[in-house]
Amino acid sequence: MISPEQRAEIRRLFYAEHWKVGTIASALSVHPDTVRRAIEAERFLAHLARPRPTKVDTFLPFIRETLATYPRLRSTRLFEMLRPRGYTGSQVQLRRAVRRMRPARTEEAYLRLRVMAGEQAQADWGCFGWVGTGRARRPLSCFVMVLSWSRAIHALFTLDQTMESFVRGHLDAFGYYGGVPRAVLYDNLKSAVLSRRGDAIQFHPRLLELCGHYHYAPRPCAPGRGNEKGRVERQIQYLRTSFFAARSFRDVDDLNTQFRAWREEVATHGAVPATRP
Repeated sequence: MISPEQRAEIRRLFYAEHWKVGTIASALSVHPDTVRRAIEAERFLAHLARPRPTKVDTFLPFIRETLATYPRLRSTRLFEMLRPRGYTGSQVQLRRAVRRMRPARTEEAYLRLRVMAGEQAQADWGCFGWVGTGRARRPLSCFVMVLSWSRAIHALFTLDQTMESFVRGHLDAFGYYGGVPRAVLYDNLKSAVLSRRGDAIQFHPRLLELCGHYHYAPRPCAPGRGNEKGRVERQIQYLRTSFFAARSFRDVDDLNTQFRAWREEVATHGAVPATRP
């Protein structure tokens, strides 16, 4: 029990001087609950805690049910869905409600890939738009291989993604590297993987012939795990922004010649780390 003088002092320090509850309790040698009773914290905190009703309230069950099924659905799409149902509020109100109710995204941990020199390469196709050949327009593709340890890059621009171009890209890459990695990591592209059921993988026969001749192991990425071949994905993006953007060329052969010159002058400065001989 505190005296009226102490109660008045507590209320002065809290409301006029804006001291915190803990500071007042320490300064006056009283318990923090005593300070809260003196300032009638329960009364004004309960008043502040009561949210004002909004136009979104009626639609909260629908929003909650929709987000449970589609957790990444944008608030603009929800706004379009709610308007025919009678919602007359603003997008700002809806966005605030969605932010509170949206299920938290599950974070996934990844292990950093560490390999030794010559241990692994990653290979994939990249799409680079269209080029004109006579009166026709054909898609421009690029076979890209990168050594996981050194990031040494090889690329071959082609007008198709046939198995012949796929094999040619490997042969050119092995010739450039001066050796063959122990394993090459592929996405689940048809040039490498014909079918897959769980861990049972059927590789393309031509790819197996290539692996048998050059004595390396094919390694497919897990389905939906493009991050496993992130190094070749980043190199494809690097080619788009640092080499291909705003570049003119006569034909695909000229483009490949320009790439080789750019690789020596810019990408690797002529240094090619050794792979497994």
